[in-house]
Parts: sequence; C-alpha cells; structure tokens
Amino acid sequence: MLQASPSTRRKEAPPAGDLRLVGADRVLAVLAELARHPDGIGLAELSRVVDSPKPTVHRALASLRRAGFARQDGRGRYVLGDELMRLAFANHEARPEHLRVQEALRALCDEFGETVHYAVLDDGDVVYRAKIDPPVGAMKLTSTIGGRSPAHCTAVGKLLLAYTLPDDTGVDAWLAGRALEPRTDRSPVTAQAIKAELTAARGAGYAVDDQQNEIGINCIAVPVWLTSSEVPVGAISVSALAHRAPLTDLVDNVARIQSIVQANL
Repeated sequence: MLQASPSTRRKEAPPAGDLRLVGADRVLAVLAELARHPDGIGLAELSRVVDSPKPTVHRALASLRRAGFARQDGRGRYVLGDELMRLAFANHEARPEHLRVQEALRALCDEFGETVHYAVLDDGDVVYRAKIDPPVGAMKLTSTIGGRSPAHCTAVGKLLLAYTLPDDTGVDAWLAGRALEPRTDRSPVTAQAIKAELTAARGAGYAVDDQQNEIGINCIAVPVWLTSSEVPVGAISVSALAHRAPLTDLVDNVARIQSIVQANL
C-alpha cells in the first residue's frame, strides 16, 4: 500500500481550543473584552464570554500582561494595562486635530441632521478643516474643506476671536488698518459691533451667526479644547436653514451640543 510522501502527508491539527490555532485572534478577543469591563473581569467569566477554555484565555492574558496591555487589580480581576492606555493616548494626541474631531462632528450631524464644521482661525479668516453634511433632509452648504470665510461674519470666527482677543484693547489692535467687508446686511463691521459680539461670546462660551455670513443660514459654534484650557485650537459649528431652525432653537440646544463635543473628543 502506497504511503504519502513527507511533503504531501497531512499534518495533524492542534487540539481544539489550543491558542496556537488562532493565537492572535484569541489575544485580540480577550483584549477587546477587557475594554468592555473597566471595573475588571474574572478569568471564569472572561473564558465564558470569549468561548474559550480557561487555560487558553490564561495564556492570552499572560501575553497581554507581559506587554503591559493587561493587569490584575487587587481583587484578582483583569483590566486594561497602563501601557496600552499610554500608547492609545499618545497616538490620539499625535493625530491632527481635524481627525480627532471627526467623531464629534458625526455625532452632532446624526443628532441634529444639519451641516457641521470644524474650523480654525487664520488672522482675519477662518479655515474649514472638516465638514460633514447630513445624508438627506438638509440643504448642503457651499462651504468646502480648505475654504475660507471672514472671521467677523461667522460663528466659529467670532468665537475664536473672542478667546484670541481677550479685551477691547486687543480688539482695537486687531482692527487697526483692517477693513471689514459685510457678507450680508446683518454682518458686524464696526468696532462697536465687533466688540459687542466678542464680549457676548466670551460671556456665553459660544457664538452665533444670525444670517451674518449667508442669508437664510443660522449657525452656533462652541470651542474645541485639545491642548490648552485657555485658548481653543478651533471651533465646531452647527449650521441650519433659518426658516427650519431659528437661532433661538440652536441656542436652546447649546448645552446638548457642548456635551456631545466633550463626550466625543
């Protein structure tokens, strides 16, 4: 009877549940489950949830512990390790801010069904770094990523100016030799009007655009704090058709907007 050659002989599979069979998948499954239990999870429960024998899960935990990605707390329960948290936060902090705000923008767009922007200040203009339009139901605005608008006419611009220019003296210095052009007949273009708008924004912690940049469009903006508690790196805005979402409605929802931004940064 012919025998299979060594090169064609069928290899025996490792026993079921052996970590070598799907080692990386097992380790990742355990890691993902640890992330769902900030208060910790015991070995028996973890084995049940990932549907693997205790020895298999224990080997996965040993690998994660050696890397600093898991540890045991004082009760013997397993939690995410400090090294994993350090790497995650370091990666998050190194990402460009327009990527770090994407989750906040998506959450706001889903919540309100309106266009949302993230913008930064560049002297007399704001530059849009990110934008999300709702898939249906709202008019898509003409703003584009990389596009500019005058800071004094936009909610994001006025909010960022309010923190950059902390008093009237700073506003006067910024206005010196600068001609402010109106975008609509509601645009603030005098020193008195600009000072009043920025004072209101500083006091409220948000700024509004009452059809000052584009007729028919209302907007409210809140700051984005990533690297400093004194000067925001940018601002996030929710823009809406004035006839559908009066400015008072946007203002009534500012606490909700702020909480969504804070929860998703």
